This record gives sequence, C-alpha cells and structure tokens, in this order.
Amino acid sequence: MSWLDGAFLHLETPATPMHVAALYLLDAPVAATADFAGEVRRQLAPRLALAPFFRARLAPMPLQFANPVWIDGGSPDFSYHLRHVVLPDAAGFAELEACVGALHETLLDHRYPLWELTIIEGLRCGPAGQLGLYLKIHHAALDGVSGVALLGALFDPTAVPGEVPVDWRERAGVGETSSTAERLGAAVRQTASQCGKLAGQLPGAVKLLAGMLGRAAKGDRSGIRQSLALGPKTPLNVPIQGGRGFAAVSLPLAGVRKIAEQQQATVNDVVLTICGSALRGYLREHGGLPRKSLIATMPVSLRAAGNTETTIQATLTLVRLATDEADPLRRLHAVRAAAGAAKALTTQARSVIPTDFPSIGAPWILRVLASLYGRSGLAKTLPPLANLAISNVPGPRQPLYLAGGRVRACWPVSIVVHGLGLNITVFSYCDSLDIGLTVASNAVPDVASLAQDLQHAYAELARLSDEAAAAGAPRPRARRHPAGRAARPPVGGGQR
Repeated sequence: MSWLDGAFLHLETPATPMHVAALYLLDAPVAATADFAGEVRRQLAPRLALAPFFRARLAPMPLQFANPVWIDGGSPDFSYHLRHVVLPDAAGFAELEACVGALHETLLDHRYPLWELTIIEGLRCGPAGQLGLYLKIHHAALDGVSGVALLGALFDPTAVPGEVPVDWRERAGVGETSSTAERLGAAVRQTASQCGKLAGQLPGAVKLLAGMLGRAAKGDRSGIRQSLALGPKTPLNVPIQGGRGFAAVSLPLAGVRKIAEQQQATVNDVVLTICGSALRGYLREHGGLPRKSLIATMPVSLRAAGNTETTIQATLTLVRLATDEADPLRRLHAVRAAAGAAKALTTQARSVIPTDFPSIGAPWILRVLASLYGRSGLAKTLPPLANLAISNVPGPRQPLYLAGGRVRACWPVSIVVHGLGLNITVFSYCDSLDIGLTVASNAVPDVASLAQDLQHAYAELARLSDEAAAAGAPRPRARRHPAGRAARPPVGGGQR
C-alpha cells in the first residue's frame, strides 16, 4: 500500500469516513422476474467473489508501525458485504437520497475487504421494479479513474447477462494468509523503493521550482498566485460532524458541450461555472455571499494512459470559481482563465509530483494528527485553503446492464472533511452528466436547495449562451462586482 493510500486509512475518524461510493439507478427489464432484487443479488455474488479487487483485504503490520499490505481474502462474506434495504411505502427520490446519506455515514469494517453493496428497493417515483444500488469502497483502495475500470467486473455491456461459472464457489477458494516475516519484508522493500523514487525525483523538482521562481520574477505570477491564495470563510468551512446529506442531479451532456463550444471553453470550465453560480444562489440564502471568490480544490489524475491499477495516482489543484463576478458569461471566461492557469502549473509539475513516500511511522503520526485536528476546532478559525471540492470523472459512453436491467444513472458519492463540508463530483455516463452532492449535514443543512440552484444555474447559462451566440456577441471579458451587487439584476441562479 502506498503512502497516499494509507493516509486515507489513518486519517479516518467517525466524523470523517474516508470511503467513496456510487448510487446506480437500475431499471428492471421488461421480462423481469417477480424477485428482480434477488436476481440482481444472484448475478452479483459470483462476480464479486471472483474479482481480485473485491477479495482483497488488509493484513496489518506488527504494532501498525507501517502501512498494511493487501492479501487475497478469499470469497467475501456476503452476509456482511451484500445488504438489502426497502424504502418506506410511496418513497420518492428524496427518500432514496436520504437513504444514501444515511448509508454513507457508517464506517467500513477494516477486518473485511473494504467495500459494501446495498440493494435498495421500494422506489415508487420511477418505472416498476426500479432499484438503487449503493456501492461503498474505501478511498485507500482506489481513486475515481481506477474505479471506472471496476465497472466491467460488476456490469454487462449488453442486456444479455454474462455467463456465471457453475463452479464459481470452488474457484473462489479460501484466500491466503501472510506471516509477520513476510509483512515486515514487504515493508522494508517498499520503503527502499519509495526512498529511491523520491531521490530520483529531487533534481527535477529543484529544476522546476527554479523555473517557476524565474518566471515569477519576470512577472508571470498567475498560476503561483492562485496556488497560494486562500478562500473566504463561508458556512461550508467548519469542523464537521458525522451526519451526511446527499443529492443527485443529472444534466444533459450535449447541452453542456454546446455551451462549451459556443464560449470556446471546455466541459470542465462549464461545470465549474455552474457550480460557482449555484453556490452564489445558495450562500445568499444561507449565511451570505462573500465578496472574495470561492476556491475549489480539484483532483488531477497523474495516471499514465492505460494504467488501471487501483492505487491512488492523483494530486490536487486549486481553481477560483469567480463567484465575485455577477454576470454568468463573464464568470465562465474568468473560470476558463483560472482553470487554464491551474492546468498549466500542474502539467509543468506532473513528472516530479510524488505519489508515494516512505510510510514507516505514518500510521501513528497521521492518526494523532487526525484526532488533534478534529478536536482542536482549527477548521473553524483558520482561513480555508479551499471552500469545496469538485471532481470530474469521465465514465463510459455506452450503457451498462445488470441481470438484464439497464443502469439509468450513476451518481458519485464522495468524501467531506473538516473545513470542507461540500463535495461535488461529476460522472459522465452515456449522454448525461450525473452529479453527486455530498455534504456534512451541519455544514450544508439544505442540500436539496443547492441541487435546485445547480439546475437553475445550468438553465440560465444555457439561455444566456444561446442569446449571445445568436446575437454574434464577442466573448465577454471578466469584470468583478461587489458580492450581491450585480451590474444588472441576476437571472435564475439563486431564485427558486
């Protein structure tokens, strides 16, 4: 296990679980059996039992002096891993979201492979037989990009279910064990490898830093200034408690791409702008909109093309959301410039950003730090480095199926931490952008309102972009206005 993977284990507390998840909405096929949920379970069991990822469990080091190692745990205990929930009578989508929020609060048991899958029945607002599938996996085991690769282990590419081996239980076996000597040897070998990698990256890091300082001395400070900026204090940036809220939004991918093409921006630029616009509306009604722009932290994959290893290979960058800009189109182009500067800086540093460090002693240090930070309340007094987290993960363009039923949507559910009580994760699936809003309930008590603001922000930006394109208007230049005082009355965002 790498240092970064292990950090997600050791920083975990009851208030800050470190797992990620997804909510899949599954339509029953026309010829579904009366017990479609049972058929889904029967299809899932052999896939989960035979896939190496779902069999892997942790083998701890003596005295936990270093990160644990992964071993094959054998066929999973389905009485623990496969769960079943039935929603109350006449449950709508809000009840499904509330159920997911409650499921997301509970910690994974580290004695088992680090995942759970819950089949959710009883949804009455969709087609008959529609199910929810909530899959929870510890972030120590994978990142967003590698998580997409796991979809092939669970789902089929067509409505015809894949063949299940008759002898899958015999194939699953009982797994392996590891001796203390083997684990100690693994820790020593990995530490030597980690030290070697860091030593090899040091000359490149020094050269990169010298180049950045040289460009800053010549006046090119935009990327560095953004990386060093702090966000304003907002109700989102407080010490959090264990309660979680969740809301799901889906936007048409074609509509978002149309805005991007009209405004010579990227899909990611448009997503960031919509998020910033939604937060303008939400904060006006929940604590006040700061005069200074909100800052989002975004993970950037460092994974080489074709690499599907489940270890985390990513870094973080910071992007201004231009929430101090009242005009949505000007905000989009300000975000485009900020995201471009952040991307350029990350691209320059990509080859020398370490994703691993020596991990001997890390479990003790990180656990103490996590405990002290949570109890100290520093997140309430220190200015936030970022106000929220936003991720954008590309997913499959072709539909997925399970037990003959089509996966209608895939909404991600992510992590919030002290001082960062809102996480917006976007997953592109087929012709949709499926957006999951994960919140600490004490930081964002009205996540449904924020979800509505997100939909209104998209509709407003699409309308204004169409109007500008029809009028042949030149690309607007960003112009800042005091928070809450627009050059013209705001339209859409924040008005429900």
